[in-house]
Amino acid sequence: MSAIKKFFQKKKLDVKFKKAGEGHKLTDDTRSAPSSSRPQSVQTPRSGPSEEAARAAEAALMRTTKNQTKSDPNYIAKARMRREMEEEKKAAEQAMKLASQYREEPKEIVKDSAPVLNSILYTCPDIGPAVLPKEEMNKYIHEFLLSQLAEEPAMASALMIQTLNKDKEKVKVCVETLTKYLDNLINNPSEEKFRKIRLSNKAFIERVRNLAGTDEFLQAVGFTIRKLPFEDGETDFYVIEEEVAKDSGCLENIKEILLTAEPIRPQLDRNLKVYHPSPSASRFNIPDEFYNISPAELKREQQARQEATEKLGMLRTKAMRERDERRELTKYRFVLIRVRFHDVLLEGTFKANEPFSCLVDFVRENLEHDWIPFHLSSSGGQKLTDHSLTFAELGLAPAAVVNFSWDKEVMEEVKAQQGNKGSNSSLKQELMARIQDL
Repeated sequence: MSAIKKFFQKKKLDVKFKKAGEGHKLTDDTRSAPSSSRPQSVQTPRSGPSEEAARAAEAALMRTTKNQTKSDPNYIAKARMRREMEEEKKAAEQAMKLASQYREEPKEIVKDSAPVLNSILYTCPDIGPAVLPKEEMNKYIHEFLLSQLAEEPAMASALMIQTLNKDKEKVKVCVETLTKYLDNLINNPSEEKFRKIRLSNKAFIERVRNLAGTDEFLQAVGFTIRKLPFEDGETDFYVIEEEVAKDSGCLENIKEILLTAEPIRPQLDRNLKVYHPSPSASRFNIPDEFYNISPAELKREQQARQEATEKLGMLRTKAMRERDERRELTKYRFVLIRVRFHDVLLEGTFKANEPFSCLVDFVRENLEHDWIPFHLSSSGGQKLTDHSLTFAELGLAPAAVVNFSWDKEVMEEVKAQQGNKGSNSSLKQELMARIQDL
């Protein structure tokens, strides 16, 4: 079985598992609690008043101050508080405008004498063991798909459409158009008008031809390019023979492949390293890639600033404000985490917007006894229990040291049962063989 077929079958299996829902223990009560049919209310953010509206409101406020003062002795104090809130809001808006015009560069991080990271690496274990920088990994994926065209043309070309084109909306339109072509062939195999596509057709160029992988896909369906009479001359058409179009079973299979194909995306390599304990564990050498922001990320940052301006006109709790401030201060793409054990340091690279649960999974899969409960805490000793928060929200960007500790009660029971037997190391033996000095 080819590599591309194994990959595609794995993707389809993952989709089936996702549709099946979350798993549960056999001893659990699987009866679901009745859900409330009452829809949840949605609160829409309110934007603050314009400057003209604010001035008009202030003038009206001054006109009615005398009458209101008689009925409410605290009216003047309340009015002063409202004016102060408006002034604070205007000052915050002005500060955000200035920040967008004169964006500060990230401060220099204290560097360790020994190099820690030279670059950010990516991997794609579904198609091979290569570990490469992102641009090289994208080329590696492209070459892999091209190499599979001869053996599995329909699967490889469908994956090319999903993987090599970054605009999701254009990919969606392309897949819908190709699906329409296939439906026309399946339902009307003898109709000549459905068995040919003019290459110069404007809609075809915009929706299909301009995207990578579409030519390979149409050839996999059975189309070939021919010159046919058109208006006063000849032009190129994609043409499929009637005998091929009548094979509805094959066309249905190709249609299913097209609709279920998902893009192959490179994954961030954890760049796992194991070090001996060192007093310089909290010193990091951070590469430039931690700070580089792509155009898409810059656009998201602009949207976040716009939302923050709108939120200034909303009443929010202290926790909401603090979380927004943490998100606003996030300027890093990646984080470098070192987990301090009693006898070793475990290091890994993560995305700043990944949840803390990724670090928990990373630690667990490298433990000698991964079934024993453990805790992770900050350098200040505070246990990090909310695993849904991102590294950036927890203040662990761009680099941090996290302390590891076993669950004391469970560990005491384990020691009582094993006595002095077993390994003294927390990590797997194959990892301990790779240990090095920091």
